[in-house]
Amino acid sequence: MEQPQVIFLDAVGTLFGIRGSVGAIYSQLAQKFGVEVAEADLNLAFGQSFRHSSPAAFPNADPSKIPILEFEWWQAIAQATFAQAGVLPQFSDFATFFKELYAYFETAAPWFVYPEVPAVLEQWRSQGIELGILSNFDSRLYSVLDAIDLAKFFTSITISTEIGAAKPSPTIFAAGLKKHNCQAIAAWHIGDSYQEDYEAAQAIGIQGIWLNRTDKSVPVRSYSSTSSTMLTPDYRPRAIRNLTELALG
Repeated sequence: MEQPQVIFLDAVGTLFGIRGSVGAIYSQLAQKFGVEVAEADLNLAFGQSFRHSSPAAFPNADPSKIPILEFEWWQAIAQATFAQAGVLPQFSDFATFFKELYAYFETAAPWFVYPEVPAVLEQWRSQGIELGILSNFDSRLYSVLDAIDLAKFFTSITISTEIGAAKPSPTIFAAGLKKHNCQAIAAWHIGDSYQEDYEAAQAIGIQGIWLNRTDKSVPVRSYSSTSSTMLTPDYRPRAIRNLTELALG
């Protein structure tokens, strides 16, 4: 593919991942508050609570209120997770527990950077390609990127909670393009979600690239981004296993 003006990347699952699992982290911190619950139970409950939540976006919100709205959004998910796992009543002070949990995810401790990421980002940057992040994370992302030494690579960070629209909405992609004064055709977007990253980018005219680190199959309910027909069994999206496959030059 021709060298793009901008490469956008997703954050979690693309640039960095969670050490262990969400359930393990929730379980370990809960133990400090006298609550014993299995990692597997929390992973299952978290997945269901997260999927059933509204998008992490707050249209028309006062910018000064966004950090509070982000905190409350995640608190609702965490509370639903422990409730579904059947242990919420065991907390004597869930509010204090959650403050510690929320702050923990703003540090480097729960995250690891995928091995190839720094070298590939440095190569792209040295070739004059602008780099940006498009993420459904929250404003803690700025602190996390600093903590894991990735912030230096990016000239833009576009977050759903600040834009008021979450992927796969075209609004967040358009906001990212505007920051770089870039046409969709001159940009790539790379992410680990088939629908939210690959299909959504394709739909707005950006070259979508699916980062499929674990060799998942194409979701059966997905539709082609260029037609309303179901994907044929032999459909092959633009997919890679790691970022080194996109090294240019």
